[in-house]
Amino acid sequence: MRRRTTVPSDAAQLAVVTQFLQEFWRAAELPPAEARTFELALEEIFMNVVMHGSPAGHEPRIEVSLEFCDGKMILTVEDDGPPFDPLSLPPPDVTASLEERRVGGLGVFLVRQMMDDVSYRRTGKRNRLRSCKRIAPPATSAERMKH
Repeated sequence: MRRRTTVPSDAAQLAVVTQFLQEFWRAAELPPAEARTFELALEEIFMNVVMHGSPAGHEPRIEVSLEFCDGKMILTVEDDGPPFDPLSLPPPDVTASLEERRVGGLGVFLVRQMMDDVSYRRTGKRNRLRSCKRIAPPATSAERMKH
């Protein structure tokens, strides 16, 4: 199962892409308890593009692709903003006190902790961040009837 949507790089579109994810989740009959991990990852990645990937005078388009295949849920976020590999950032020092910590970098760190695999690639003029996580397969109709 695979779906894709494209929206302007605008914070107001977060609700649109979150609803897109929730509708995909229901249609794929994935476990509701697992959805929150992907909602958080999508929010972090999407808002990073909105806040940091929009140079003055250019509003990138953000494409969100969702795929569930062979027990893996894959979230891919692409944008046509300037080249930027968020995975190249050093991990934040989560042991430091709040006063000593650098601002930023925690969202990408959290996404990497929540997912099984996160990768970045620049393809042409597009940034592509792919996150995937193994998810228990959806229950069949017969299995749901037993419960």
